[in-house]
Amino acid sequence: MKESVTAQNVQSCIYRIRGQQVMLDSELALLYDVPTKRLNEQVRRNLRRFPPDFMFQLSEPELESLRSHSATLEKGGRGGHRKYRPYVFTEQGVAMLSGILSSERAIDVNIAIMRAFVRLRHALVQNRDLIRRVEKVEGKIGLIETDIRFMFQDIRDIKKPLEIPPKPQPNIKGFGKD
Repeated sequence: MKESVTAQNVQSCIYRIRGQQVMLDSELALLYDVPTKRLNEQVRRNLRRFPPDFMFQLSEPELESLRSHSATLEKGGRGGHRKYRPYVFTEQGVAMLSGILSSERAIDVNIAIMRAFVRLRHALVQNRDLIRRVEKVEGKIGLIETDIRFMFQDIRDIKKPLEIPPKPQPNIKGFGKD
């Protein structure tokens, strides 16, 4: 992948796992233009730089869930699967990668990744505000719907004719039932 890396390209590689925005080691390796195996070797050599809040390994259920959402994690075929579960890196972990990968490409990729994380964070903040406003409107609509239901019930009650029991017919001998 020798093409230029932009924040827009990177955004599609950011996933939400365990409540955090993360990137897969394999997708980072593609962006940095290094084999995944080499990226993970560098990480293992510098493990102290990657505490659990910077990097963690996916569990099997997380991997299956991600596999069902992403075509990049296909199963099967010779060489079509990995021996180990992938690692994912948080924004801080990606920033730490810049310290252990020191090529020109790594610098450009890290800048694009940081910009993508910032864009997603801004979008999330804007969406939270929008969600709050929608929830307020939904609450008001709920109250209005309740008021309308009560009004319709009152209208139905008004429309109902007064139910006056029918007068019993007097029984006159010779006419009617005997």
